[in-house]
Amino acid sequence: MPVHNAEIAEMLNEVADLLEIQGANQFRIRAYRNAARMVADLTQGVSEMIKNGEDLAQLPGIGKDLAGKITEIVESGKLGLLDELKKDMPGDLSGLMRIDGLGPKRVKVIYEKLGVSTLQGLEKAARDKKIRELPGLGEKTELEILTALKRVQEGKKRLKLPEADETAKLLLAHLKEVKGIRALEAAGSYRRRKETVGDLDILASVKKGTRIMDHFVNYEDTGTVISRGETRSSILLRSGFQVDLRVVEEGSYGAALQYFTGSKAHNIAIRKMGVQKGLKINEYGVFRGRERVAGKTEADVYKTVGLPYIEPELREDRGEIEAAQKKKLPRLVTLDDIRGDLHVHTKLTDGHSSLQEMAEAAQKRGYEYLAITEHSQRVTVAGGIDKKALARQIKEIDALNSTLKGFTILKGIEVDILEDGSLDLPDDILKELDVVVCSVHYKFNLPERKQTGRIIRAMDNKYFHIFAHPSGRLINERDPYPVDMEKIMEEAKDRGCFLELNAHPDRLDLTDIYCKTAKGMGVKVAISTDAHSINSMDFMRYGIGQARRGWLEADDVINTRSLKELKKLLKR
Repeated sequence: MPVHNAEIAEMLNEVADLLEIQGANQFRIRAYRNAARMVADLTQGVSEMIKNGEDLAQLPGIGKDLAGKITEIVESGKLGLLDELKKDMPGDLSGLMRIDGLGPKRVKVIYEKLGVSTLQGLEKAARDKKIRELPGLGEKTELEILTALKRVQEGKKRLKLPEADETAKLLLAHLKEVKGIRALEAAGSYRRRKETVGDLDILASVKKGTRIMDHFVNYEDTGTVISRGETRSSILLRSGFQVDLRVVEEGSYGAALQYFTGSKAHNIAIRKMGVQKGLKINEYGVFRGRERVAGKTEADVYKTVGLPYIEPELREDRGEIEAAQKKKLPRLVTLDDIRGDLHVHTKLTDGHSSLQEMAEAAQKRGYEYLAITEHSQRVTVAGGIDKKALARQIKEIDALNSTLKGFTILKGIEVDILEDGSLDLPDDILKELDVVVCSVHYKFNLPERKQTGRIIRAMDNKYFHIFAHPSGRLINERDPYPVDMEKIMEEAKDRGCFLELNAHPDRLDLTDIYCKTAKGMGVKVAISTDAHSINSMDFMRYGIGQARRGWLEADDVINTRSLKELKKLLKR
């Protein structure tokens, strides 16, 4: 059975959690956390890498010992060290640490004082108002725990995009082993590139007699076969994730793809347009009476109601039909439009790759430039750097740039916005940089007015360029902090600042809705990966998907510009 990257990362993180509760050596804990992040950031399946004989110990941050642990997980589905740690720990203490705001110290207090060791027990203690009685917690923490528990329960139902991508890639590769397939594609919210995916709909067109259904239900990762038919089958994978396979005839394939891609609201609007023209539109085709007049391609379906083809990412009934009618659909940004990445980290702070390795990886992607933006000094957990260390890195970048042709490393920093709105490093070092990315990393619980004011005061600094991961959310893990995003956009536009669309699939921040809002207000966006390794630079594609859902065109994105044009934009 294939073991997915997400499962490996989860096991490694659980080891780190339990070691932290035990009070183990911090370097050992950090090694497991870094390994978990590395595995989660890989765009290639670890199982596939091992199968191909690749040496995992060559991955950044993965030594011989951790490579052995990961191989053990892939080959057996278990990790002996984790089993040993669990024997020494009651219940699911590591699960408690998944709750936003609960670190090892708080989990330990909750367990020792209340005997709580499971999520169910935690919820009961919070509802019984027992958490607020504990030292260092209080009523506010208790309410935050209940909110976080609800989010965790809801989050279990949907996969983040990298997990969905890996699941879809492996399944589609499995199905393509069958001879006689004419067309095969994953549809649904996955095709629309929503930030999380609830289930997977796969459509196939095959030659008569093709035994695709047998091959589908016998997939090695199948946990339960829900149903098996000639034209539709459903399975639950071992993870509990549901996958449906539908086989449609060639003449209906486009109509079925349009129908099962959705969204529901978009499809209802299209069907209503069809009715007005005397047409019936469903997953089998477009019909006038009993005659099928279209259905082989999606473009044909849209053409019957007088519309051009509408990209899947736009199909949310948020004005795309009206735009199509007026011939004003956006020419959505693509991965090929991107000239560089404006937010990455190296080994100097909490990254896994060196400055030179990150530069080489950017060049291989065809980029013209790359901004190195380490954490600033306040982020001690990530090894944030002070003024002196940044000055040394500036010299290192200048030296490396002198050896490069047709490519430039931009000198940057991801500087913390402090509670009073000042920046974490002084102006006399910020002025030496090409790009200053500014972030909120603490005090998420300030009231909306104070949080908004804090960010706007930071934007008053003339060296402030890009506001990174603007809402602070982590998908399925942490809600956005309270902030007036439209007010921030107004002030950013007035000051010549930009907002980041952080492409890390745990963030995808800005949301698609706010991307569209920014576009409407004339605020430019930087799509950046926040990469901590050469592999996670591939996250750019997730940012592109989110940008496309937010109607962004190449002109709306600052890192589609040439270096010369970008530098002009960055001069406030």
